[in-house]
Amino acid sequence: MTVALLTAAGSGTRMGQDIPKQFMHVENKPIIIHTMEAFQKHPGIDAIIVVTIPSWIDVVKVYARQFNIDKLRWVIAGGATGQESILNGLNTLAQELTEDDIVMVHDGNRCMVSSEIISNSLAVFKKYGSAVAAIPCVEAVFRSSDDGTSSTVSIPREQLFRTQTPHTYTLGKLLWAHAEAERQGITGTAASCTLMQQLGETVYFSKGSEENLKITTVDDLLIFKALLHTKKDNWLK
Repeated sequence: MTVALLTAAGSGTRMGQDIPKQFMHVENKPIIIHTMEAFQKHPGIDAIIVVTIPSWIDVVKVYARQFNIDKLRWVIAGGATGQESILNGLNTLAQELTEDDIVMVHDGNRCMVSSEIISNSLAVFKKYGSAVAAIPCVEAVFRSSDDGTSSTVSIPREQLFRTQTPHTYTLGKLLWAHAEAERQGITGTAASCTLMQQLGETVYFSKGSEENLKITTVDDLLIFKALLHTKKDNWLK
């Protein structure tokens, strides 16, 4: 079985709105539903679990019924951190699935994830046993040691990749990583790829996209709304 684990337990303080960003409506549809629909439509995804704010659990269930998300099987409460929220989801899955089942961890507010990105993640996972969506860095990058005021050190951009989600691993591998994190005192790693790297694991990149943006600020929200109304010209390869 392949399960999409969607994290939607953040409070959205950086957005500065009255409700968490994942529940804001765009085109008369909550952002979390835009994300769920991407996995609902993909034939490679068998089920969906949403980890969210406890007081919003019933709301997520109602939204899923309203928008016909019939792959949704679990809606559970998140933890105090992103790392804890993912672990809560994994522990729920461990009660019903085997360690060989596949888990695709994805940000609930990264709703422009395409079918191609999901398919490529599964393909890279099949080849290497894991997959992390990533895109090459195209900007010049500097490292600053004085809170961003100045820098004398640049980092070759061809060596840099920006990771996104999904992150695809077996359930057993993710449970192992979180058990090791607890044993070693590793906290604050909301990105599964960062946790794996800290544990000495190789990170294998799958296809990402600039459109696969994470909606964190009002600017991100405006970009998302624009992308919803943008179509690729036929002449573009």
